[in-house]
Formats: sequence, C-alpha cells, structure tokens
Amino acid sequence: MGRTIRILWIMAAPTSYALIATDLDGTLLRADDTLSDRSRTALARATAAGARHLVVTGRPAPRVRPLLDDLGAGGLAVCGQGAQLYDAGADRLLWSVTLERDLAETALGKIEAEVGQVYAAVDQDGVDGLTLIEPGYLMPHPTLPAVRVPRRDDLWAAPISKVLLRHPSLSDDELASAARGAVGSLATVTMSGPGTVELQPCGITKATGLALAADYLGLTSSETIAFGDMPNDIPMFDWAARGVAMANAHPELKAVADEVTLSNEDDGIAVVLERLFGRGADWSASASVPGPVSASMPASTSTQTRVGRQ
Repeated sequence: MGRTIRILWIMAAPTSYALIATDLDGTLLRADDTLSDRSRTALARATAAGARHLVVTGRPAPRVRPLLDDLGAGGLAVCGQGAQLYDAGADRLLWSVTLERDLAETALGKIEAEVGQVYAAVDQDGVDGLTLIEPGYLMPHPTLPAVRVPRRDDLWAAPISKVLLRHPSLSDDELASAARGAVGSLATVTMSGPGTVELQPCGITKATGLALAADYLGLTSSETIAFGDMPNDIPMFDWAARGVAMANAHPELKAVADEVTLSNEDDGIAVVLERLFGRGADWSASASVPGPVSASMPASTSTQTRVGRQ
C-alpha cells in the first residue's frame, strides 16, 4: 500500500522568552543571503506563540529593508550596529545617532599612524543612505551595493552612521585590536564579520539599540534570547537573559555564550526555537507497514549548552 504521511506537532514546555533577537549575516541567513524554510517556520511558530522577533544587525537600514520584506517583518529592526532603530512598516528611523566627521577623520589618522594605510568605507545615515567606498576598499559582502568615490574626502558628503575599515595585510583581529588601542574614546570599534572592522559613535553597540527597541515593545532583558556569531554581538549577549552562539561563531563570542547551537547553514536558530516553542515533524510509515506509525523524537538536540546567566 502507499506511503502515509502524518504531521505531528511536537510541543515544548512553556518558555519565558518573549523577545527573540537575531543577527543576520552568519546567524539567521545562509551564505547566499537566504532564509531556510525550517528557520522561517520556527520563527513563525515562535511569533504565533506570542514572542516578538527582532532583527539586530550591523547592516544599515537601507540594506535591511529587502530582507525584512522577505521575512514579512513590518515592525522594528535594530540596524547599523545599534546606531539606528528602524520602523520597517513606516520605512522611517525612530532613532539614530551619527559619527561626526571630525571624530571619524581623527580616528582614521590615529589608526593609520599605528598600522599604516587602511582602506575605508562609510554607511550614510537615513533610510536612503548609501554605502560609499574609497579607492582600494573591497566590499567583504559582494551582494551589498556600494558606490565608489574618487577620494576619501568624498566619504563625508553626508552624515554617516559608521566607518568600515580594511587593511592590506593585517587580519581582522589584528586590525580591530590596533584600532581600539589607537582611537580610545573617539569611537567604538567592532568586528562584525570577515573583512569587517568598524568605527561607530562612542558607546553605541547592538545592546544600545536592542535595549531601546525592547523598551518600545514593552519588554525587558530578562525576557530576551539573543543569537549571534561575531564579537559585535557580545554586548547584546551581555544584555539579554540568554545568548546563543552559532557553531560558526568567532571564539570570543563562543567564550561568553550560554549555549552553542548548530551553524547558520544547519539551521542553528531553528534547532533552539523548536526546543523552546515546539516543532512540526513529518512522520512516515514504510510501504510494507499497514498504516501510519509514530516514532519517538531524539532524546537530545545537537546543541552545546554552557552554564549561563540567570
């Protein structure tokens, strides 16, 4: 007889997490900038249970808008490493902070005095802001649009939310370390991905924007679970009740995470959300068996749990 398919919902114990904060690149998205069906379903089930999903990303608002449209997310998003609180439904910034030109130029000068020439790019502020890159700068993420300008002075044509840096020979870790030592309190230095060392307004981190967004939503840090993959996610993990690093995460983030899940390519976020909010599973019977049969779920998931914040 034919194969029989039965859909069962695997229920999870009630969870106290009302806010799910996810990074995008290397975390929620796969390498090709897509969201898997499994991750999409897990997020939908969590939101149907009453949780709110909040994107918290280093990308500026204009580079996030198409992804939010694909996610069907019309609410808030934290963009620009926490420098922008974006209302996707209204396509406007509820809050933003810019990096002053004088501070940016001074910081760049101090960094170059320490490590030699660097190549720079900037993200302009605003919902229609451009990413401008100077000669020699190579975009680390080829799918993101950018405009090449002829001179560094042209980077400052409009207010900016951050500066992106690349060095011809130093590793990201080496450049980030040298930049922190050189700029001091002029700016916040973050590393948000391969080839992505950034200067932001001093004191601005993902935690800044996440806390502001949570306040808008009437939620608190004790109700928040956060997912990330790079050192720029550390402040977000410190703020949230629980921080979950991807298997592909930077060692610095894994060291402070409460849990390490599977990689972004292996639906690591979905694995955790299914554990917290339940999941749908396909159960099938062999053609030789007269009717549907049920199988037990695996006794454990493929996540590594660490002792976390209480």
